[in-house]
Amino acid sequence: MHKIHWQRAVRRLGMLAGLVLLLSGCGQVTKTSTPAKVAQTTYGDRYVPTLFFHGYGSSANAEMHMIHAAEAAGVTKTVLRATVAKNGTVTWRGQFKQGDYHPLVAVEFKDNQNGDYQTTAGWAKRIIKGLQQSYHITKFNVVGHSMGNMAIMYYLLANGQNRHLPQLQRQVDIAGHFNGILGMNDQPNRMKLTTAGKPTKMDRDYQQLLALRQRFPRQIRVLNIYGDKNDGTHSDGRVSNASSKSLRYLVQSRATSYQEHRIVGPNAQHSKLHDNAQVDRALIKFLWGK
Repeated sequence: MHKIHWQRAVRRLGMLAGLVLLLSGCGQVTKTSTPAKVAQTTYGDRYVPTLFFHGYGSSANAEMHMIHAAEAAGVTKTVLRATVAKNGTVTWRGQFKQGDYHPLVAVEFKDNQNGDYQTTAGWAKRIIKGLQQSYHITKFNVVGHSMGNMAIMYYLLANGQNRHLPQLQRQVDIAGHFNGILGMNDQPNRMKLTTAGKPTKMDRDYQQLLALRQRFPRQIRVLNIYGDKNDGTHSDGRVSNASSKSLRYLVQSRATSYQEHRIVGPNAQHSKLHDNAQVDRALIKFLWGK
């Protein structure tokens, strides 16, 4: 009888030990607004994370080709993942590593078809504030693809002048639909831009973004990458080049610098741009000079 009780006690101790190990293994996954902190690490302006925002109906997986290219280029060995639930709760995986000053953050919106850009901008703010609270960052960079660019732009519209938040330094926009999407509110070769880059016709979102002409932070450097399938539509198949290039009118007069990079050919198609080696090289050089 004593032997049976002893065996049960041993099994219970084993189960308890296994539970402790399981919980300790999950230490880098945090369902809070802030990522895990690292002991004895110097934080602050030496760490400049780069946040990657995916497009409509997509996920953080769409960002991984660019992230792996940056890792291969020797930019960083640190990749965090920030997943935003439909209710706005942020789940973090990973943490900053001491001395690795260019960590990358793959952002994923579970509600990946949410076209309310003020909402997605609010989610972006939660992620940025989480990094600020855990690591005391003062600067950051962003890379957006397609609808991810709108989360960035609306974030800047609401928070770009807030000096209590980390300040955006470099912004890479890929396949941005700043003034319309083909088949929805735009058609091939219909949109025209003036010599100043101003669209002759503006959709509702672009009209709201016009306020950035007075609010866009002056320290930001912008790289605008767009695709041209070279099939006569002057588009990447989903977004006209004119819609992508309409970004210039919003930011050029205030940004520290603004440049455009046109990708041509079949691999310049909208959904292929985030897996394009030319895009990888352009953003790596622009963000980190490699």
